[in-house]
Amino acid sequence: MTTRLDTSLVVGGRFDDDAHHLAGAAEAAERVLAALPLVPARSPHEQARARNVHAEVRAVRRDFLARHTDTVYGLLTDGLTRRPRLPELVDAAAGLVPGLVPTRAQMAAERRVVQAEKEGREIDQGRFCGAVLRSPTAGRHLVETMLGATPRALELLDGFRADGRVELDAVHVERRGAAAHVEFRNPERLNAENARLVADLDTAVDLVLLDDSVRVGVLRGGTTDHPAYRGRRVFSAGIDLTDLRNGRIPLVDFLLGRELGYVGKLLHGLLTDLAPGAGTERFVTKPWIGAVDTFAIGGGMQLLLTLDHVVAEEGAFVSLPAAEEGIVPGAGNLRLTRQTGARLARQVVLGGRRIATTDPEASLVYDEVVPAAHMDEAVERAAAALSAPAVAANRHMLALAEEPLDHFRVYIAEFAFAQADRAYAPDVLDKVERRWQERERRRAARGSRT
Repeated sequence: MTTRLDTSLVVGGRFDDDAHHLAGAAEAAERVLAALPLVPARSPHEQARARNVHAEVRAVRRDFLARHTDTVYGLLTDGLTRRPRLPELVDAAAGLVPGLVPTRAQMAAERRVVQAEKEGREIDQGRFCGAVLRSPTAGRHLVETMLGATPRALELLDGFRADGRVELDAVHVERRGAAAHVEFRNPERLNAENARLVADLDTAVDLVLLDDSVRVGVLRGGTTDHPAYRGRRVFSAGIDLTDLRNGRIPLVDFLLGRELGYVGKLLHGLLTDLAPGAGTERFVTKPWIGAVDTFAIGGGMQLLLTLDHVVAEEGAFVSLPAAEEGIVPGAGNLRLTRQTGARLARQVVLGGRRIATTDPEASLVYDEVVPAAHMDEAVERAAAALSAPAVAANRHMLALAEEPLDHFRVYIAEFAFAQADRAYAPDVLDKVERRWQERERRRAARGSRT
């Protein structure tokens, strides 16, 4: 016999009373889950029981957040006077309101297993973040916080200004004249984005925007070690699906932090003055160039939608295989339609269509297509053109007209809910497992031939 959790909040209840009720419901849910086997050993009946328990306690969290999101955020930020970044905010919420989001211990246990064997606690983190972002007050405050410089960038800034280069684990940044070149370096995975690369890109973009001697930023993929493309530059293969399968693509730090962090800064700029103000004078924005060698898949194509000039080598292609991968392509759904039109956007996102440099629609994605041997020259020419003093101000106004910050906030709020669910959807887990097994078979076959 099963018992249902008490999921009803008292209408008009006080914050303390509702928080106490939520804590009780969460404790009851944890007792039920603790009595079940670990996720991979659960029978179909036990899996259904776990799903029902999660659904019941999530209903309590939903109702609590519907009433108290601004109160919670106000307490976490000392009345909007502090600016904790997203990971710190979520971590602090676990201590402020027990049961609202997972504890550190619960998340540590999740990190020890592959994605398919997790309890799915990140879903609750996603719903908390989504609720905060839905709030015009709390959400705007959080968006602006995440558009501020990272502590690591501030630590490295003086050295970058002096030396003109910084070597991070997965990104190389080098100033050449008025342009700063940001090169992705994940050679074994075709420059696919993992947690390390995303963190380094957040730092790198900050450095470019903070250095007054830089007028233009350039994004480009480095050479790869992949057997099919060894020695060739590749822009990006998108999200690292192997790391996703292995449970190493965190929702807060990667899937949400990426959009609110460096990708958002590419388009909206860096917020350098966190005090309340009118807006424009608080941001530093600069034009960005994308140099696409070979291909830009998934997250790689998403980046191009934020840039001001895209140069591609002949034969390159872009794609946004969201339906194939099963997850939501970041803010790609927000930005692709205004760049390509609704019909082509649906073909790309829902149908997996590629856009090659030879396609009639290529001009909707690429500003220039040049032979591979002329890529460096084309990038230098574009950087010179975009370094004019008035460019930064005008591209900022274009971005403001195309995507007001609150429009971005509203989209990312819903993205937080949708992506958290999709990251644990059975079809996604099945797809990433199959792809991982296929990759391992190919690797074993190559090893047997050497």
